[in-house]
Amino acid sequence: MGTWALDAFGNDYAMDWAQDLHEYKTLELVETTLDNVIDSQQAELEAPFAAEALAALEVIARLQGKPGENDPATADVDEWVAACKKKVTPPLLEKARLAFERIMAESSELRQLWQDSEHYADWQADIAALRARVLGPDAA
Repeated sequence: MGTWALDAFGNDYAMDWAQDLHEYKTLELVETTLDNVIDSQQAELEAPFAAEALAALEVIARLQGKPGENDPATADVDEWVAACKKKVTPPLLEKARLAFERIMAESSELRQLWQDSEHYADWQADIAALRARVLGPDAA
């Protein structure tokens, strides 16, 4: 995986996912992406699925008016969010909560990859901040 930053869009999988987002007018891709993580029957959650789910979670945060850092990589996502007229519902937030749990579990390949790096603590902090933006400060 090409990774260049800690944030949700700092890798190839998330950027490819973000390009696909523009083909949708609803939250279908966001929900499907979270469902892929939540409903996976694999013993280990593969890194690409987790990376895409983090991108979907960042979209949810942005839809709630709580964006992360803006950079050229997020400009297209911000454009999509601005055009999206859908609201974040409680069932979607529950899926977000479950996705965060799966991504941070011991059986998450993405977590394991970051754990083996010198930036693991920073990655954990970034995920905690994203979780707080999506689910509220008490969820972090």
